[in-house]
Amino acid sequence: MKKFWKFGLNAGLAAVLLAGCGGEDAVNEEQETPEETPEETPEETPEETPAEVAEAEFPVTLTDALGDEVVIEEEPQSIVSMVPSTTEISYELGLGDKMVGLSDFDNYPEETADVEKIGGQEFNVEKVISLEPDLVISHESGISTWEGGLQQLRDAGITVYVVNNETSFEEVYDSITVIGQATGAVEEADELVAEMQAQVDEIVEQAEAVEDEKTVFVEVGSEPDIYTTGSGTFIDEMLSMINAENLAGDQEGWVIMDPEAIVSGNPEVIVTTEGAYNPEAVDQIKQRGGFAEVTAVQEDAVFNLDSDAVTRSGPRLTEGLLELAQAVYPEVFSE
Repeated sequence: MKKFWKFGLNAGLAAVLLAGCGGEDAVNEEQETPEETPEETPEETPEETPAEVAEAEFPVTLTDALGDEVVIEEEPQSIVSMVPSTTEISYELGLGDKMVGLSDFDNYPEETADVEKIGGQEFNVEKVISLEPDLVISHESGISTWEGGLQQLRDAGITVYVVNNETSFEEVYDSITVIGQATGAVEEADELVAEMQAQVDEIVEQAEAVEDEKTVFVEVGSEPDIYTTGSGTFIDEMLSMINAENLAGDQEGWVIMDPEAIVSGNPEVIVTTEGAYNPEAVDQIKQRGGFAEVTAVQEDAVFNLDSDAVTRSGPRLTEGLLELAQAVYPEVFSE
């Protein structure tokens, strides 16, 4: 997994993860053996061979988000991904060379810029068919728009797998696992999940040093209404992981927040996830009517984080969790 990680894994944990990759023990415990005499001939022992890594077996039958049993006859050699999250997962699993079509919204990693685009909220069915993919990885989040087009792909003999919506880290791990199973990258998926889990565990452990829990308002959109996320969302789970209180935690899902309610809630930290999409977001928040009274504004605790890392249900969620932790508790999560 090619990413910078601030908190390094300790030696013991790293060893455990390496062992999980399937290999013989590098060091064997010493055992006492009878002293040999010149007349004795040592017994021949079979020559040691490297441990074999289990390969994915096909055909594979998986049940997708629609409840359909999807049979993947052979390991896919050409893949189309329809949303950025499954694209990022696929590249982290080492499938970049197999990607022949991606959504218009894909922007990470850099290699995605060179892959044929198939559309965004509406995709080009004819374009996908012309790419002759062995597998199309779709997503439950767009099924209301894509359902007819996906059926056209199936009618054309193309295998389609619809990944479940994810609202938690555990569900992201499940998506990584199933994409690994569908593509033959089972071992890579297991390693990626283990790495993400280890990173989350590190952050959660670090957060135990938090003494005074802060109230945080996270803004995920500001035009035309101010949107935030309540319970049952990644951001709410992230705030819980770092021992922070979500100002909108008493609401469920993605909700519109009245500016007066934000001021009344008086958050100690305000985070916007507009990132590079709106570099002026922090100044815009500070200049809103009544916000000068908010503790977060008075103490200059308004931050603009990378939207894709914080809200995209893929491998970079752990980076987003760390960025959020550093913004809310810089005294605990120092640079």
